[in-house]
Amino acid sequence: MFLENTVNHQEQFGWIEVICGSMFSGKTEELIRRLRRAQFAKQRVEIFKPSIDTRYDDDSVVSHQGSEIRSTPVPAAANIRILADGCDVVGIDEAQFFDDEIVTVCNDLANAGIRVIVAGLDMDFKGQPFGPMPALMATAEYVTKVHAVCTRTGNLANYSFRKAANDNLVMLGETEEYEPLSRAAYFKAMREHQKTEKPTK
Repeated sequence: MFLENTVNHQEQFGWIEVICGSMFSGKTEELIRRLRRAQFAKQRVEIFKPSIDTRYDDDSVVSHQGSEIRSTPVPAAANIRILADGCDVVGIDEAQFFDDEIVTVCNDLANAGIRVIVAGLDMDFKGQPFGPMPALMATAEYVTKVHAVCTRTGNLANYSFRKAANDNLVMLGETEEYEPLSRAAYFKAMREHQKTEKPTK
């Protein structure tokens, strides 16, 4: 991921890394892996997640595979700026659920010399860019897009298809509510979903 080492060691700025992809693609697993490496190196690490995400644990960031790391739930992005004081590395999970200020917060932290690692869904269940993620990806130095495996074709999946009958943009869920699909499988599923929604005359 890091192609070149820092040449000018007098520059004290940090940077932003974004890990994005669909549901079940391993975003949180990769986030935890990078944060644990930083902890092993005795760096000062703080991890944050939106307080609405209580699927596995109220306080920890937990991957679908069961890996977990202690975190601080926060209701808004502005809280991160205050709580991250004195850190070397800041991790943020489920960034798509934060308000747009998360972009400014991440850039402010990076400008203060902090390495910021952000994980989140790049697209919502409608296949549209999700919340602040496009802006985070645009301003990040490093973007890693991870993929799931399509449950219908076995190809790489980058769409999160919502099986549940719920049109709310934010809906926490697992395999009962979502499945990762390839582009072809996703658009086929969306066409079928739209047909069933049309009222009969």
